[in-house]
Amino acid sequence: MSAPELSKEELILKSVKMVLTQVAKDTATEPGLAHPLSGQTIKDIRDCLVLISAREGELAEAAGRPMTQRPRFTDEPRPDADVVVSIESLKKS
Repeated sequence: MSAPELSKEELILKSVKMVLTQVAKDTATEPGLAHPLSGQTIKDIRDCLVLISAREGELAEAAGRPMTQRPRFTDEPRPDADVVVSIESLKKS
């Protein structure tokens, strides 16, 4: 989906979501260390992200666009990626 297809509200939601997730990444601590953000602030960030996701879903549905995007692990293969097949597997035994 390209940027011109998105409404002003969708662009704002996308930007706010990106900033909130970046704050979460930048303030992440090692296990056992005290987190710089309070528990209430972390809960508030989560609540905001839930509201943003819900509104993005409503806007996509109203515009007739499917919500097919989902988070991926960086090492997860992409469904549209090339698949390597060995020649040995193609030979008949």
